[in-house]
Amino acid sequence: MKRHIVVLGAGTAGTMLVNRLRHELDDTWKITIVDRDDAHAYQPGFLFVPFGGTTEDLVRSRHAFVHDGVELVLEAVDRVDPGAQQVVLLDGRLLPYDYLVIASGSVLRPDQTPGMLGDEWHRSIFDFYTLDGARSLAAALKEFRGGRLVVHITDMPIKCPVAPLEFTFLADDWLRRHALRSHTDLTYVTPLDGAFTKPIASKHLGSMLADRDVTVEPDFLVEKISGKALVSYDGREIPFDLLVTVPLHMGADFVSRSGLGDELGFVPVDKHTLQSKADPLIFAIGDASDIPTSKAGSVAHFSVDVLVDNFVELAAGRPMTHAFDGHANCFIESGDRKALLLDFNYDTEPLPGTFPTPYLGPMSLLKESRANHLGKLAFRWVYWNVLLPGRPLPLASAMSMVGKKSTP
Repeated sequence: MKRHIVVLGAGTAGTMLVNRLRHELDDTWKITIVDRDDAHAYQPGFLFVPFGGTTEDLVRSRHAFVHDGVELVLEAVDRVDPGAQQVVLLDGRLLPYDYLVIASGSVLRPDQTPGMLGDEWHRSIFDFYTLDGARSLAAALKEFRGGRLVVHITDMPIKCPVAPLEFTFLADDWLRRHALRSHTDLTYVTPLDGAFTKPIASKHLGSMLADRDVTVEPDFLVEKISGKALVSYDGREIPFDLLVTVPLHMGADFVSRSGLGDELGFVPVDKHTLQSKADPLIFAIGDASDIPTSKAGSVAHFSVDVLVDNFVELAAGRPMTHAFDGHANCFIESGDRKALLLDFNYDTEPLPGTFPTPYLGPMSLLKESRANHLGKLAFRWVYWNVLLPGRPLPLASAMSMVGKKSTP
């Protein structure tokens, strides 16, 4: 009888994982991947939609990217029953497993902030983390003639934690090109004590915001939205004419129903092996886990590399010997067709240098450049044609210090 690995979630991490495993595992293994629909979105592309970017090629069929030999099941998950080693689907079907990987991502929960889903939702309050939200925001910006534009993060963690910064830089650039910047107060509101989670990058990005005359409101923990104002737990109020918010992120509901999640519904795992702390037969990958690094596509890519190597060892009855170091790299659009690039891991902050080739680049780290911007745009093709199909990229999963400066 074949052994069975079930992957819950056919997003970035789940799709890459099953395609890589199909190549690495022999025919004694059955591989199944489950998702609620057949729409796979390229989420980094949503960022450009409010500023006139195209919506074409942002959503494709999941079937197109799941290799032959992998079973794709389109149905929502009701719960996982770890004791019985089975997944219960919403339609009542049961999927038994020998190993389970949770790759269900993170879910936007604007309903968790009082007033966010009120009368002003998609009238003066918008998001760009969904395609509908990005389209609605594009329409609102066309009508915007100045006032108080506030970019807001409800709480951490969030998908792509640099995205709100990117939106702020692009908004500043868009307002200048449309002769609206002098008529607009642009404010960046964050629960963090600075612009970013890593101190070196936070200082650099905070300086960039200051250079663009963007007001930063740190340590702002929103309690509610009242009318057209953000209200924090400490009583501060920030009024707005147009609010671009990043709602609270939580794990998939089935994770909590199954008793496998933390208070936000993310799966607690060993940060090096991605193995569930509650059950050795369960792993979590991508945004679904609680690992202390960015919820970003690069993290999914690098951690999939490690999990595949470990699972091949596990399937052969050997100990897992590979460890994920939290490696992440993130492009940050900064306006004027330039971008920065950050490269870091659990223990090392973003540092200056070059990427991916030491000393030659062509991309620079912690520095704005046109090459970084072009790299960000080119990544869409790489995503659809290389990453999702599970083809190899000449990038090591572990972070390298070669070509980096030890001090900023």
